[in-house]
Amino acid sequence: MALRPVQVNIKAVDCRSLGRFWAEALGWTAYAPGVTTYVGPDDGLVWPDPVGVGIDIVPVPEPGTTAKNRVHLDLATKSTAHQAELVARLRSLGATPADVGQGDVPWTVLTDPEGNEFCVLEPREVYQDTGPIAAVVVDCADPRAMASFWAEATGWTLRQVTDTQAVLRSADGTGPFLEFIRTPDTKTVPDRVHLDLLPYPGDDRAAEVARLRRLGATDLDVGQGEVPWTCLADPEGHEFCVLAPS
Repeated sequence: MALRPVQVNIKAVDCRSLGRFWAEALGWTAYAPGVTTYVGPDDGLVWPDPVGVGIDIVPVPEPGTTAKNRVHLDLATKSTAHQAELVARLRSLGATPADVGQGDVPWTVLTDPEGNEFCVLEPREVYQDTGPIAAVVVDCADPRAMASFWAEATGWTLRQVTDTQAVLRSADGTGPFLEFIRTPDTKTVPDRVHLDLLPYPGDDRAAEVARLRRLGATDLDVGQGEVPWTCLADPEGHEFCVLAPS
């Protein structure tokens, strides 16, 4: 039993505008099938059986706070020239440089037009086959414990683990990595970025939710009311949702 990470959920005051930004950033297409804006590859909407990790931008009335998100995206590049071109293009689209204490590093930290942090990485061989999203990165206190929970939750393979970093990727070695980085800061506000998981076709969503609770997930009330998905928090309090198959 396992669940597929199928989208990164981003809250936004103007989800249509932010969807256009991320579509341009990733070279994908923004779709607006309902109240949310889905950003994915150009072969059209593949819901309810997506084959990769897309972005779903959800409208909310309140803007984000100044607190740093504890989940962010790392974008892959093919060369130093590509990195420089992508950073310049993103800034022309409304991204702004951000200082999150990174110091002198070879990657560039930016925020999208609604203040969500992301990184444009220098070219790295490990990310050359991921597509435009190299990794979904999660700040945490205990990377080993987090990797253990999420490996069980998703069935993804542990690629690297130390006291400061743990790395997962899908068992077939496709798509972005899921990385847990030890940071000294603690969670103070709900994240505006989180993962959404989906059962495989034919699997029982209620059974999967019960399994996650046994692994250490807890129920979460973010004011969602009666909805067809289940809101949970992982053992360190990061929000995520288990979606309905259709």
